[in-house]
Amino acid sequence: MTARSPSPRAVAEWILRHPESPTESEQVQLKTVRTHCPELAALTHHVRSFAAMLTSRQGERLPDWLDGVRQDDLPSLHTLAAGIDQGRDAVIAGLTLPWNYSVVEG
Repeated sequence: MTARSPSPRAVAEWILRHPESPTESEQVQLKTVRTHCPELAALTHHVRSFAAMLTSRQGERLPDWLDGVRQDDLPSLHTLAAGIDQGRDAVIAGLTLPWNYSVVEG
């Protein structure tokens, strides 16, 4: 009997969570899925790199991240990269500065 493949939703949740958050079993399953799908491995790398940039306020890494995204055959991320390029300076500031500009309701 073969193991049932995880659902796309489960895989997405594992990728989007903090790397230590999934259970050991989930980590093993994600590693297996990534081994069988190089595109998913690349996507996981880019998502986690962006999350690290965001949480550690390292916006200066954005140009290198964008270059890395463009080197992989991931059309959805290419679309995201193109959108980020339209407001690159603002995105870098948002990833770097401790405050942001937003509409305040009240």
